[in-house]
Parts: sequence; C-alpha cells; structure tokens
Amino acid sequence: MALTTSYNKYLLKKLKDPQMASAYLNAALRTDDPDLFLKALRKVAEAKGNMSLIARKSRVTRVGLYRALTGNGNPGFRTVNNILHAFDLKMSVHP
Repeated sequence: MALTTSYNKYLLKKLKDPQMASAYLNAALRTDDPDLFLKALRKVAEAKGNMSLIARKSRVTRVGLYRALTGNGNPGFRTVNNILHAFDLKMSVHP
C-alpha cells in the first residue's frame, strides 16, 4: 500500500474546488506567461473531468477545447472566457 500520493493526483483533487482553481489560475496569470496560464487552465479542465461537458458549456467542440488548451494553442479572449464560465469562474481586472 502506497503511503504517498503523487503530486498530480493531489493537485487535481485540490483543483476541483472553485476557490483553489481560482487561486491557481490567478497565480499563473501573475507570471505574465500566457503559455503557463494555458497549462494551468488545462490542469483545471483535467481536474473537472468530462471534457465533452466542458466543451459544450464553453460552446466549442471537444477537439477545439483540446486544441485551445495545448502548448501550441492560441485561444481567443472569448474562448478563454467561455472556458472559465464553464468552470463557474469569472475573469476580472484589479488595480
């Protein structure tokens, strides 16, 4: 019996909580690295599971969602905003 949990399993469990997902995405945004933000968004999507449901809620195809969240993806503002709404999160700007 394993006495430890992999970091990835631990992270995915934590990211199911909207407050943790929000903090995780905000931390990624503060790095000013768009690729890191997309990786964080992909990790939150992975934690939420059911990519088909996320795609439907985001109003993109499942393939389009996977493409948008890849390292080479370049989703537009609307796509990112729709994905965040699928997670019951909102984008905001603060001084």
